[in-house]
Amino acid sequence: MLRLRIMLSSDEVLAIFRERGAYLEGHFELSSGLHSGKYLQAALVLQYPSDAAKLCRSLAYLFESLEVDVVISPAIGGIVVGQKVAEVLEVRAMFAEREKEHFTLRRGFKMNPGERVLVMEDVMSTGGSADEIVKLVEASGGTTVGVGCLVDRSGGKIFFDLKRGKAGGQRRIYPKSLLSLEIQAYPETECPFCKETVPLVKPGSR
Repeated sequence: MLRLRIMLSSDEVLAIFRERGAYLEGHFELSSGLHSGKYLQAALVLQYPSDAAKLCRSLAYLFESLEVDVVISPAIGGIVVGQKVAEVLEVRAMFAEREKEHFTLRRGFKMNPGERVLVMEDVMSTGGSADEIVKLVEASGGTTVGVGCLVDRSGGKIFFDLKRGKAGGQRRIYPKSLLSLEIQAYPETECPFCKETVPLVKPGSR
């Protein structure tokens, strides 16, 4: 059980990002390869332990009822969020790393068959990295019970379809976030900022 319940509003979360200079405007290449005029650099917020604690405690509250066994995040962006959420839920945390363009478990991390797994990210645009982690969880014998992030840039359009195991069929999971924004992103060939020759910045981890 969470000893101290804090549920930040969307406005409060956005205010924290703005205060820390983490809500950026310009011309950015996202980890998905898409281009956007806005970027939320969660690392600038998470460098402050007090902000990280407030945000992740609030995020953990959304998953309190799921009986989570382990939290997993993609490296490197999701590591701090996953660690802090796992601390609040009092479960262990692990992260997956890219090896030859695919996420894998390294450093002795192991997922036990049947474990209930929560996937955590910092910011989602298309959900591509989180989807890879979900597939890794299922391939490792775990069961994905939830997906979460601080900020969902898709405005709630992201979802993950998972197989129902031996029973067949699929179940769908929608990620939960503290802040949902619908921010336009473009393929490079359709990017208005490229056409205007605005300098491109690649702030992500890829």
